Amino acid sequence: MNLEQARLNMIEQQIRPWDVLDRNVLDLLERAPRDAFVAPAWRGLAYADIAIPIGEDQTMLPPKIEGKLLQALHLAGNERALEIGTGSGFLTWLLAASVSHVTSIEIRPNLAENARRTLAEFEVDNASVEIGDGSRGWPSSERFDAIVVGGSVPFAGAVVEFERQLAIGGRLFIIVGNAPVMEALLVQRSGEQQWLRESLFETVVPPLSGIAEPRPFAI
Repeated sequence: MNLEQARLNMIEQQIRPWDVLDRNVLDLLERAPRDAFVAPAWRGLAYADIAIPIGEDQTMLPPKIEGKLLQALHLAGNERALEIGTGSGFLTWLLAASVSHVTSIEIRPNLAENARRTLAEFEVDNASVEIGDGSRGWPSSERFDAIVVGGSVPFAGAVVEFERQLAIGGRLFIIVGNAPVMEALLVQRSGEQQWLRESLFETVVPPLSGIAEPRPFAI
């Protein structure tokens, strides 16, 4: 399997057709070692347009969604980012290559440890992988310039938990809804109590672990 050719095919057949045209994002994806973050049995499909299993009933986001979210966040390199759901650690690698520091939260200890190990192999020293439930954000007073939520949330109210952790001017990527239709949103904080929401595209991804539907109102 020619992984270099597979990576280029991914760019031309998946990423560009989804209107990901930012040169910085394309350059990053052209050199990103996605195959190193999947199990050996899946390496031949590392650059395919599928959600690759990574263990514990979890999957990686398809490449086109990774490209789309990176373009939407419009990262300049000096941001502090929060990632909810480390998974394989590949999106953590992409973020670490795009910002000054990434704090990534993973609820599953085995996935967190695997991600740490792979990131260390690539000498990524500006990402910290923490074990915990990030479904309501991260219990820290820190505000972040960029937040990425790696799984979907079922209702719009859940977005508020993450919006509050944005610095002013910061941007949040999150997917909201239930199958068969979910909406990817970009949220930008424009003031202490002001947020702007932009619909990016429709998709379907697995739900974020730990998130719960609101309880129905009972009389």
